[in-house]
Amino acid sequence: MRLLILLLLPLVAIAQDDYCFSKDTSRLQTRQFSSKTAYQIVKGTDIDKQYLVPGCQPQKMWIFHRHGTRLPKKSMINKAPRVAELRDLIINNYQVARTKPETDALCQTDLIAIKLWKWNSSITPDMEEYLTAQGYEDLRGTAKLYQRYYPTVLTPNYNDTYYQFRHTDTQRTTESFKAFAEGLFGSQNAAHPVEIPKQDLLLRPYDYCSSFKDVNYKDEGSEYYKFHQSKLYNDTLAEISTRLGFLYTLEEADIKLMYDMCRYEQAWNVDRNSVWCGAFLPEQITVFEYLEDLKYYYGSGYGFPENAHLNCRLVQDLLTHLSNPVSPHVVAHFGHSTGLLTLITALGIQKDDIKLRADNYDSLTSRRWKTSLIDPFAANFVAVKYDCPADLDREKVVFFLNQQAVQLDWCSVGLCKWSDVLEKYKTIADADCGEYYCRTGGAPSLGSGVGGLLATTLAAMLVYLMH
Repeated sequence: MRLLILLLLPLVAIAQDDYCFSKDTSRLQTRQFSSKTAYQIVKGTDIDKQYLVPGCQPQKMWIFHRHGTRLPKKSMINKAPRVAELRDLIINNYQVARTKPETDALCQTDLIAIKLWKWNSSITPDMEEYLTAQGYEDLRGTAKLYQRYYPTVLTPNYNDTYYQFRHTDTQRTTESFKAFAEGLFGSQNAAHPVEIPKQDLLLRPYDYCSSFKDVNYKDEGSEYYKFHQSKLYNDTLAEISTRLGFLYTLEEADIKLMYDMCRYEQAWNVDRNSVWCGAFLPEQITVFEYLEDLKYYYGSGYGFPENAHLNCRLVQDLLTHLSNPVSPHVVAHFGHSTGLLTLITALGIQKDDIKLRADNYDSLTSRRWKTSLIDPFAANFVAVKYDCPADLDREKVVFFLNQQAVQLDWCSVGLCKWSDVLEKYKTIADADCGEYYCRTGGAPSLGSGVGGLLATTLAAMLVYLMH
């Protein structure tokens, strides 16, 4: 212990008036990590007031759940030694080279934390994108929360007619489904998903649309590219480098590596600080968030009108199951970021009046399209169908996004008439998704449109009667 104190003595004299992430009690920038934001930090807190609809009883639920917090891709895991090199360079800048900046320097506690940082060597490349322990708890927790508010719908006893689960063919969504099932039914449950088709056009339609994958949303000429090349963005990279004691601007790849380490570690351990978040001032995180928002806005959101067509089948699935008077009463899908964002876009949720561009960063600080709030790890979109026998329009629905009731201008404080929902999304409901969802025609039709909806409903009724 005495040796450790002696080693850290050179750091004690560092000024106390610089920004300290480790001493910041609000740490608002942790709510701005785009798709790598921790769910527990941004989830809604008003569901107590929003789930209860006077005179109405919840009848059915439809859920799309992004997987929980995961590990990075192999490429980032392999770069862990470079993070350790950057750690040593930063400490050398402050202790040996004495290139600490006069303003916006690292505070002593953040510098000490970086000095003591080590990569978790148990994370190996073969575990890329695996669900973490926090990710498992994210899904188990959301299941328990929704069950607490809707006990008559999310019953604690599994029935394969009443419940229908489906996930994509990945470890992180498979484990997310298991965690959700455990939250509902306990650790010893018999819940199982439906079989994953060879072509998963419902949960991964973007894999089968070449024109969607080929669209320019990041390359030269795109709004993302323009912002990436802007003076603001490149000044931010230079300021971060200076803050870390460098007399030159670091390679962007090194800065993004530290940024990603901050985002991932903060999501893995929600109750602890990631030491790498201390490398950035809050306003610098805001610049990175906007770049990420531009990427997703044009890659999966409202930037291109065609993106609203991509999740045709998933919207039809929602309308079909909530229209069907019989089982399944609970449908839950476990998928990915692109699936959630294109679903939100198809439904017209979180749409800004002004398009996000490279040149309107300053005027869109209060934009609706903030992927940090829309699409954190474990993001979930839930539709709850109510029966209101005293009303002329007795069928109602409330949409929740991350435990917050969605406010749509054609609904009443989050409560929508089901007849209005069907009218609002009639174009998608009647579409042949094989022709509608992809800019080049997409994959073959699988019974889409009105005929498909009726056929699905009739088939479900037959299954119900057979039971």
